[in-house]
Amino acid sequence: MTGASSGIGVETARALASAGAAVTLAVRDTAAGERVAAQIREDTGNAEVTVGALELGDLGSVAAFVRGWDGPLHILVNNAGVMAVQELTLSASGHEIQFATNHLGHFALAVGLHDALVAAGGARIVSVSSGGHLRSPVVFDDIDYAYRDYDPFGAYGQSKTANVLFAVEATRRWATAGIFANALMPGGIATPLQRHLPAHYAEDALKAFRAAGTNFKTVQQGAATSVLLAASPLLDGIGGRYFEDCNEAVPVDRRGGPGRGGVAPYALDPANAERLWELSLRMIG
Repeated sequence: MTGASSGIGVETARALASAGAAVTLAVRDTAAGERVAAQIREDTGNAEVTVGALELGDLGSVAAFVRGWDGPLHILVNNAGVMAVQELTLSASGHEIQFATNHLGHFALAVGLHDALVAAGGARIVSVSSGGHLRSPVVFDDIDYAYRDYDPFGAYGQSKTANVLFAVEATRRWATAGIFANALMPGGIATPLQRHLPAHYAEDALKAFRAAGTNFKTVQQGAATSVLLAASPLLDGIGGRYFEDCNEAVPVDRRGGPGRGGVAPYALDPANAERLWELSLRMIG
């Protein structure tokens, strides 16, 4: 799983290791990853928790990780992400960094590991999206903000919509090979994901959540939906859907306030999903 050295990634990895899974933490900071892996091994008694180097914003790093993978892969958890980078930043391949990291890197990883997923004889992909997808569809004519004014949350939103569309199209293309993908919203959680946000953001967000009659989740609660999609027998043969709070989300026709949730119809649209897949293939070369 990606992004497993902090936040909900640690707790997702811990839960899967506790259930007896062999877990690979695919992380940018391998030293941090090794510390987390050692703690999970100690906590769970599962010695099969290892670390691999992966920088999702660098397609060369993704390719190197894929080349180093050996054997079948039963569960791929695309958990890593970057949020609300304040200035327009491009990846090495020339794409807006949130889209490049949150979507393209994970897309290239899943495509590269397709044969390993097939070899599992029944595999799942968990695509960690966000309620932030309600802020923007994928703007196909200007994904990289070449013409529009850059908006940190809009860019984050389209990358999170892309995470849902990936699950829709991956399931359509790969279900016959036994591969099913679902997307999810983990919930409002204070984690290092928010490191690019202004200092007052977490406090303001917490006030908004409380005003709506809810609160931030713990990291363990935030990991729960990822673990459900990764391991529950209730999800056997289920794919192309979006979940929140351990339930399938309902479509909404308008974005509400904090804690309102739901999934935008554009994020589940099969035509959008197919268009994004074909565009992503071209983008990763």
